[in-house]
Amino acid sequence: MPDPKWLKSSYSEASANNCVEVAMRGRSLVALRDSTRPSLVIPVHGSTFHALVQGVKTGGFASAQG
Repeated sequence: MPDPKWLKSSYSEASANNCVEVAMRGRSLVALRDSTRPSLVIPVHGSTFHALVQGVKTGGFASAQG
């Protein structure tokens, strides 16, 4: 499988190296990594990633903030 194309949020600065990056790996797998530790990749199913994004968009994790 070819190297994935890593994407980061448009909210991240172009030169910033402190964000979460995502890449598609096949038809139903999404890879996540921290740009400060690019060798540590976390694979998740596409539906799990979708649920995470929806939770963030709807404020579902607001109570987890310190």
